[in-house]
Amino acid sequence: MNEKVIIFDFGSQYTQLIARRVREQNVFCEIVPFNKTEVLDDTVKAVILSGSPFSVRDENALDFNLEQVKGKYPVLAVCYGAQLIASKLGGVVHQSKKREYGKAALELVIEDDALFDGVGTGSQIWMSHSDSVLQVPDHFEVVASTEDIPVAAFRSNGQLAQPIYCIQFHPEVTHSLDGAHILRNFLVNIAGCSPTWTPESFVNESIESIRNKVGDDEVLMAISGGVDSSVAATLIQRAIGDRLHCCFVDNGLLRKNEYQDVLDTYHRIGLNVTGIDAKREFYENLKGVSDPERKRKIIGGKFIDIFDHFAKELPEVKWLGQGTIYPDVIESVSVVGPSVTIKSHHNVGGLPEKMHLKVVEPLNMLFKDEVRTVGRALGLPDFIIDRHPFPGPGLGIRILGDVTEEKVSLLQEADDIYINNLRKFDLYDKVWQAVTVLLPVKSVGVMGDERTYEWTVVIRAVNSSDGMTAEWSRLPHDFLAKVSSEIINNVKGINRVVYDISTKPPATIEWE
Repeated sequence: MNEKVIIFDFGSQYTQLIARRVREQNVFCEIVPFNKTEVLDDTVKAVILSGSPFSVRDENALDFNLEQVKGKYPVLAVCYGAQLIASKLGGVVHQSKKREYGKAALELVIEDDALFDGVGTGSQIWMSHSDSVLQVPDHFEVVASTEDIPVAAFRSNGQLAQPIYCIQFHPEVTHSLDGAHILRNFLVNIAGCSPTWTPESFVNESIESIRNKVGDDEVLMAISGGVDSSVAATLIQRAIGDRLHCCFVDNGLLRKNEYQDVLDTYHRIGLNVTGIDAKREFYENLKGVSDPERKRKIIGGKFIDIFDHFAKELPEVKWLGQGTIYPDVIESVSVVGPSVTIKSHHNVGGLPEKMHLKVVEPLNMLFKDEVRTVGRALGLPDFIIDRHPFPGPGLGIRILGDVTEEKVSLLQEADDIYINNLRKFDLYDKVWQAVTVLLPVKSVGVMGDERTYEWTVVIRAVNSSDGMTAEWSRLPHDFLAKVSSEIINNVKGINRVVYDISTKPPATIEWE
């Protein structure tokens, strides 16, 4: 990338959202931990300091080497970042008399400030902080306030070679109605960023980068049918042609007909892909295993064995292609210590070490929605681009308890009815992910004059932008009634359907 913005992350829940909003202005940015100032170089056009769950008054507050950016880059400091600058440069930060959380009205103290150009007094902003800047440092001046706080925004007064802007509200959230406009003012008008980072420019730069990186070598890649691996493989294939060797494994835990449908689509778009039917091997290895983490590890380990065998037939391969996306990268780097493992990640971990391959990850700077726009720029079919996320272990973690071929068949049939009805009712593209789960629970039912004692399935739909948080989808009752009736009437062995109305957090999207 020719130019970029660096976002220093102090652990805020909103940091990824800042990055998404910056990229919506067609400006490329990267998130790095607050203590990684060595990334600063001539390609950096501006710096943003994020918020944080910490207080600058705490003994263990996250510090920052301000001298690395002060006067050298335009700086926008948000919430904790603003309080940190005030504290380090001699201002006064105290605990607020009341926690300032929620909507507030912006009152401009300086009417012609560049950051708020086009933003009127009274504009709604979103506060979320427990500390306040009571006094700005020397050589800074107050730009805006609210009814409750005298310092909502302040700036350096021109004595620095590059300006510093500090705000105690969150422009990245939708509740700050002019937030996108404020960010654009900073990025384009103040920092001089060129809003030229588009899906098309990303495609062109990526293809050139892959060619330079890989050279005349060959690349091996496992693809899943999901949008991430499909877009990554297409980019690599555009760069090096059939020197990319893909494999698509049927682990017996895919959706109904998914293996053949996806394989046919890959062949139509010209990917050099080999299909591997390994259902029997996976079923055998999963026999009698109920623990979800063990299931994940068995599925992942078996996949690695199959992939390793495939790789041995291609001795000239030097690179491993992966569809890693930016949230995977960010989550692997903890800002303030080791992260808690909620569940094992389903990406192909361990392969580069095991196989001594170098890694090419063309999407490791993109969010999920950006991957989809790149897919469209590449001309990939909607069948691939608009597919809901699907876990690597597949139906293996949507069957609670032990996995058998019979249970897989039951779940595939129920899931197929659910997904087909989502499409039929024009709801598939209105939810982010739809999930069908087979419970290890039997209950009594009545069909005709006979009592039944059969399995229960859960259907679930969530709305999200990136899977980090998710809200359960308010699907129409007549739709739910039709799905329930169709599953019970057509899938022998299931007599009860329930709908999951849990949000993430506290629940996860998947049940295992």
